[in-house]
Amino acid sequence: MKVELQKDNYTANPFVFRKALVVNKVEEAPGIYTYFLKFDGEFKILPGQFNMLYVYGLGEVPISLSNLPIFRNGYTLLEHTVRVMGAVTKAITLGLGIGSFIGIRGPYGNGWPLKDAEGRDITIVGGGIGIAPLRPIIKYVEREREKFGRMNILLGARTPRDMPYKYELDKYGAILNTKLLLSSDTPADGWVHHVGFVTDLINNIDVNIKNSVVFVCGPEVMMRVAVKKLLGRGFRKEDIYLSLERRMRCGIGVCGTCQFGHYFVCRDGPVFRYSDIEDYLWVEGI
Repeated sequence: MKVELQKDNYTANPFVFRKALVVNKVEEAPGIYTYFLKFDGEFKILPGQFNMLYVYGLGEVPISLSNLPIFRNGYTLLEHTVRVMGAVTKAITLGLGIGSFIGIRGPYGNGWPLKDAEGRDITIVGGGIGIAPLRPIIKYVEREREKFGRMNILLGARTPRDMPYKYELDKYGAILNTKLLLSSDTPADGWVHHVGFVTDLINNIDVNIKNSVVFVCGPEVMMRVAVKKLLGRGFRKEDIYLSLERRMRCGIGVCGTCQFGHYFVCRDGPVFRYSDIEDYLWVEGI
């Protein structure tokens, strides 16, 4: 069953780019940067959705929203966190600075089912750059704190240096009724948190499993392990949501590049309920 969520702000022609101004750039970790993009007018996008970011004359790349959008004084401020992986992301991170323009096409896909999660405990499991699409959930729950139960935030990276958003992690732990657990794959001087995989922390969460929802994003092997551990703790398949990453080119399910079983990740995802994709997640190469 597909997660049905509101989709706003499509243009009449979904292949038309709109221009945004880069107003700030923050280095989060080696090879990872957050771009603050100013877009004239209101740009409605949900946590979990993504935009196609276009470098003029080169190409485009799908990048998830990494913070809640801000609309004020007639413009929208969007944040997208980019990791250098290919030609387009390299061009973004090396060639675009404050004052540059970038093309935006979207938003596409569906988002995290935050309305359906109201009144329930929240567990967030993020690994590496997969923390970025989960960050808006943290911000949303903080803003609407009275609507949710306990929140457990589990974040991991290869090394402490590779952890995005280091400057605000303490703020996550300070959110009312929230438990923050951090993990590094390898030890490091001064690191006082868990050493190992972020999925190890699932054994330490404190929630009402029968009234919980889990949001997971990270490398696919990490998400598979997380699912196994969550099911082992007693979480139901339909209460686990994953954000998948596949090679997406068109954003609207036309080109077929991101096909995942009978789904298209760009159109039917990137957020999926585990119970809907369990037959595909374990198949190598699908």
